Amino acid sequence: MPTSPLRTAVFCNDTWHPASIIQKGLSSLARDDFRFEWLDTPEAWSGASFTHYDFIILAKGNTTSPGDQSPWLTPIIEEKFLEHVRSGKGLLCLHAGTCYRNNPKLRALAGGAFIQHPPPCPVALEPRADHPITAGVSATTFHDEHYEMAFDDARADVFLRTSSQHGSQPAGWTRAEKGRVCVLTPGHTEEAWSNAQFQKLLDNALRWTATC
Repeated sequence: MPTSPLRTAVFCNDTWHPASIIQKGLSSLARDDFRFEWLDTPEAWSGASFTHYDFIILAKGNTTSPGDQSPWLTPIIEEKFLEHVRSGKGLLCLHAGTCYRNNPKLRALAGGAFIQHPPPCPVALEPRADHPITAGVSATTFHDEHYEMAFDDARADVFLRTSSQHGSQPAGWTRAEKGRVCVLTPGHTEEAWSNAQFQKLLDNALRWTATC
């Protein structure tokens, strides 16, 4: 990691995923290595220049705010995500940040997209043992949304699966671009965010994805 904190844009706050959960969960992580800037209002992201950021976390679905279900992602902003990664910088798509199945450029960048989920239920995390993002992470279970995913990139490196009474799904993978791309699908509930194993997984994912 660099000697000074990475300036990190966190896109968050939508109809079903309030910014407060993401802010609380991330603020306890990697505080010496990342300077989180919360892009949680139209004013914050509409004027944002992606070139000012070292790293981006997308933890927001495609609605404007808890009280406004209109889409926020414009073709111009979608293109900025591509330019960011193709300039050699990292992108972490976290939970709601996978909800872009109808946005082909961002979906292709992530290597897949959220399709649907059953009601929240016990979800088991099944980490692959030989990946740097799962180093020190043990299998665990917590109450969460079990995302069903469209997995589009057969070359993506899957390091995590989730299972529940509804089956098994790819839940964490990385993709090779000029910059690093990582996808993590758990993280809807406060129970998930407070789980020690999920916290370790997130910390590893931040550090791995930002190291470009």
